[in-house]
Amino acid sequence: MFKFITNKPLWVNILAGVLLSVAIFVGAISSLGWFTNHNDAKTVPAVTGKTLMEAERILSEAGFTIEIQDSVYYDSLPPFYVIRQVPDELEVVKSTRSVYLTYNRAEPPLIEMPNVVGYSFRNALMVLENAGLKLGDTTLRPDFAKNSVLEQLYNGVTIQPGAKIKMGSKIDLVIGSELSHVSYATPNLIGLTLYEAQQLLDGIGVKLAAIIPDPDVRDTANAYIYRQNPPRYDDEGNLITIRAGQVMDVWVGTTKPVTDSTDVFTPSSRRRDSIGGHE
Repeated sequence: MFKFITNKPLWVNILAGVLLSVAIFVGAISSLGWFTNHNDAKTVPAVTGKTLMEAERILSEAGFTIEIQDSVYYDSLPPFYVIRQVPDELEVVKSTRSVYLTYNRAEPPLIEMPNVVGYSFRNALMVLENAGLKLGDTTLRPDFAKNSVLEQLYNGVTIQPGAKIKMGSKIDLVIGSELSHVSYATPNLIGLTLYEAQQLLDGIGVKLAAIIPDPDVRDTANAYIYRQNPPRYDDEGNLITIRAGQVMDVWVGTTKPVTDSTDVFTPSSRRRDSIGGHE
């Protein structure tokens, strides 16, 4: 064979090589359609907007295999509603191609509750929306932090960040408003249990900030208050006033201190400040 090649002129060998290359190329191109099923193509039917069961039936009858690519949740759409298909509808593909579907879940997934306490109301709305949650009721409470979120509630109960909650749930927010113009004589909390003090302060819109227990305190709610800030009187013996939205600090212990039974907080202790006039 090699002798046949070497005995021929160079131009003959070159021509033979070119003809052989062309023959191989033409043969490869001609067989490509057979290898790739070039003529075996179908049009993908439209299944977006149909139920998952209906979409599977339509695609199966058209000769396609179905793969579930993903599931999402929108409470505005019916359950098992096909949201997306790949390839798109009316696209021409090979009959062996799989069609990937994304559908709407029947049940909302569980997500982690974000922390929006301390955020401005506007930013809190953005965080809730990005987490897939909705705004429920809003309540205003007098506080220094105007327009800031003071509490986040779910079904009327404070919900902690990281708690599992269904996507689409409504979250109620307590928003800080400007301080009330109504002022009160600072109540005397000395001798009250922490629970009793909280009930009293809730009635006038004042919150406890710092609660400092003695080392031997085990039950904080039933511990006795023996010191408070601000105190009821200043150094000159004048009543100190406090307004709704302000806070108090208390120190608690296990022993009930001796108190002046005549120095108690009553509704008659309330008075308006100079802005609102006098009662």
